[in-house]
Amino acid sequence: MAANLVQKIFHQHKFYGERTCGTPIGLKVDEVYTQDATGTMAWLQFEAIGVDKVKVPVAVSYVDHNMIQSNYMNPDDHAFLQSAAAKFGAYFSRPGNGICHQVNLERFSRPGGIALGTDSHTPTNGGAAMIAIGVGGLDAATVMAGSPFELTMPKVVLIKLTGKLNRPYVTAMDVILTLLQKLTVKGGVGSIFEYGGDGVRELNLTERATITNMGAELGATTSIFPSDENTMGFFKAQGRLSDWIELKADTDASYDSVIELDLSSLEPMIAMPHSPDKVVAVKELAGTKVNQVCIGGCTNSSYQSMKAVSYVLKGKNVAENVNLLINPGSKQVYEMIAVDGCLREMIASGVRMLESSCGPCIGMGGAPGSGHVSLRTFNRNFEGRSGTKDAMVYLASPVTCAIAALSGKIVDPRDIKDLSIPEIEEPSHYIVNTNMLIAPKNGDNVHIVKGPNIKGVPVKEPLKDGIAAEVLIKLGNNVTTDDIMPAGSKVLPFRSNIPAISDFVFSNIDEGFSKRAIKAKENGGGIIVGGENYGQGSSREHAALAPMFLGVEAVITVSFARIHRSNLINFGIIPLTFTNPADFEKIKQGDRLKISGLKSSLTGSQSYTVTDETSGFTFTCASNLNQRETELILAGGLLPYTKRATQ
Repeated sequence: MAANLVQKIFHQHKFYGERTCGTPIGLKVDEVYTQDATGTMAWLQFEAIGVDKVKVPVAVSYVDHNMIQSNYMNPDDHAFLQSAAAKFGAYFSRPGNGICHQVNLERFSRPGGIALGTDSHTPTNGGAAMIAIGVGGLDAATVMAGSPFELTMPKVVLIKLTGKLNRPYVTAMDVILTLLQKLTVKGGVGSIFEYGGDGVRELNLTERATITNMGAELGATTSIFPSDENTMGFFKAQGRLSDWIELKADTDASYDSVIELDLSSLEPMIAMPHSPDKVVAVKELAGTKVNQVCIGGCTNSSYQSMKAVSYVLKGKNVAENVNLLINPGSKQVYEMIAVDGCLREMIASGVRMLESSCGPCIGMGGAPGSGHVSLRTFNRNFEGRSGTKDAMVYLASPVTCAIAALSGKIVDPRDIKDLSIPEIEEPSHYIVNTNMLIAPKNGDNVHIVKGPNIKGVPVKEPLKDGIAAEVLIKLGNNVTTDDIMPAGSKVLPFRSNIPAISDFVFSNIDEGFSKRAIKAKENGGGIIVGGENYGQGSSREHAALAPMFLGVEAVITVSFARIHRSNLINFGIIPLTFTNPADFEKIKQGDRLKISGLKSSLTGSQSYTVTDETSGFTFTCASNLNQRETELILAGGLLPYTKRATQ
């Protein structure tokens, strides 16, 4: 039978279940990788499970998010991660080696493999023909402990590419921004995007990775390109030709739907504040003053992107009212541009070079000034994510951003008559220097280092038969995990200290939330009410773990984003959706909701009658949990469930 790429890889990795859309399927996993903002908790959870060594072929612990060392917290966590990797048999990527997705693409990606990462942009590796899925830290910990990875089989959508990009003005970033304009941040929910068509051969591997990286903003489970000659060229240049295989869909493979995109018709695009799907053509914003430009991040920091930017900047000066910050994605890229002179051109033009880390993308340094316009090559522009609440953050390609840095304003690249960027081919040889990547070793005698900010993992009690709790907050549509648990240099150092980080839940929206939740915890706990696509954005499980610690028993929404829904289940918080979405309007913050017979409903119809004891209104909700998810909720979450299974 003819098969598409996703079906072929799932068939090779199937542990249980069928490849039928909407049904659970368990998969064997080739690699699990973590990053420090989520990895500290993942490794603490792995330790709590009680398994001596990781049980996946490859595990990697990266440090790339929390690099600012303004006190002991971040370096203490780095020491913990390094010792945990040594103890449990994982690679450790040292601070400064690069952003996890970029380094993983260079060193560990493999066509036809399945990788899980504790970061929503793990699908970057889909550019190398992997099924690479972002998950919560507890999912990663249990898979490293030997469990299969279970997900509901997504739809497979073919993105059929034709034509050629109008280079150098139009880039891979413009491809994904165009899709976001067409489909919105909800357009990929429940789907895997598989790229095909004649246009695929026009994109090199790192361009493909830009597109799959930002597929996370579509809400897609992951995105994937075939493995072809372009893929082979990248692996050969990285000295990993033995990891390459050809992998493509069968000619007559079927898909759940098909979206056609003519690359020749695309123009430079830009996402406006405060959502990556608020996309218009760059020409519509031409003349907008810019205060800051940031180039790099995990979306656009490949060697080819950096080299293109250096051509734009060569012999010119950054505008006097613009701060231009560049963070290459990996030490490899940094070394490459240092050797070939691109770095010199950047520094000469007035660039502020940053280390290879996430940096400004997550508000870890590089915050804009009050009310400033920041133009970035990153993947998210949620309000306040930059570290400045009232900043206006736009997203665009490296070429558009570099031109804006010189002009002091947004300019359509096609209007620059002397723009001279030669076609940048895949290097025939990348510099491979792995001195900041520590290989696994026998860790029998390794002592795990835990600083004073590292606290134990909180565990929820098994499910009670009823909930009677206060609506702590009511929110609208497209609430992000940044809204629930903010990032930035003030908050993220507490990621391994749940009691401390819980003080910041919803702090950018409602500073009194955590105190109100703690008070309600003594009287039955709390409930959160939200609109559509609740929990979109980052995979950070702290957006579920911290509310659980604060006593949140249920979240009732119109719909959920995939990863956040999974994280809620993992921590024993029951995710409910309104049977009638119009009932959302009738609930108010401060109302007291009661759900009786919870266990019988959970194991039966999964329909729940909810009484608003404040107004007397009664409505129904559904949970739509599969058998395993039901068992997790009953147990109080994935950690107690897994500990019980391994004992």
